[in-house]
Amino acid sequence: MIVGITGGSGSGKTSFIRKLREGFTEDQLCIISQDDYYKPRRLQQLDENGVHNFDIPYAIDNDAFQYDIQALKAGKSITREEYTFNNELATPKLITLKPAKIILVEGIFIFHFEEIRKLLDLKVFLHAKENLKVIRRIKRDQIERNYPLEDVLYRYEHHVMPTYEQYILPYRDECDIVINNNGHFANSLEVLIGYFKNMIK
Repeated sequence: MIVGITGGSGSGKTSFIRKLREGFTEDQLCIISQDDYYKPRRLQQLDENGVHNFDIPYAIDNDAFQYDIQALKAGKSITREEYTFNNELATPKLITLKPAKIILVEGIFIFHFEEIRKLLDLKVFLHAKENLKVIRRIKRDQIERNYPLEDVLYRYEHHVMPTYEQYILPYRDECDIVINNNGHFANSLEVLIGYFKNMIK
C-alpha cells in the first residue's frame, strides 16, 4: 500500500509523520521524503531578484524520486544522501530505505506530479491556518536550517505562498483524508495509525 501525505509549508507534516513513524516497525512502514530529492543548488532557478527558488516543481529531481518509489514497491532497498537544505552547519547522512508493507510518500509536490499521484492508494492532506504556518516556518527555518529572518519572510511571501496556491491547495479536494492541524492532530493520528494497523493485518 502506498500512502501520500502533503500540505503547505508549516502545516505540520514533519511532526505528524514523526509521530506516525513511532507506531510501526521498519518492515511495517517505510517513509520516503521528497525533501531528499532536491536538485543541487547550482541547478536551482533564480527569481526576479536573483534568489534561488526551491518552492517550485522544477526544484525536485522527480525522475529519481519516482524511480526510488517504484523500487521500494518492487521490494528493493534504496540508498540516498540526506538533503540538509543548504545548512552549512549540518552534515548530510546516508539514508537507506527498505521496502515495507506500507510505503509512505511525503512532500509538497507529490500530488502535482501525475506519475506519482497515480501510484498512491491513499491521499492525505494536512491543513493549517496561514498565520500558524508562517510562525512555524519562521521557527523551523531559523532554528533547524540556520536561515536569517529576512530570508524566511521573503521566501514565504514570494515563493512559499504562490507555490501553495498553485501546486498544493488545488489537490486538497481530491484527497481521501484532510487533517486540520490548527491546534493538535492527536485524534487524526490515532485514526490513521488504526487504519494502517488494520491494513497490515
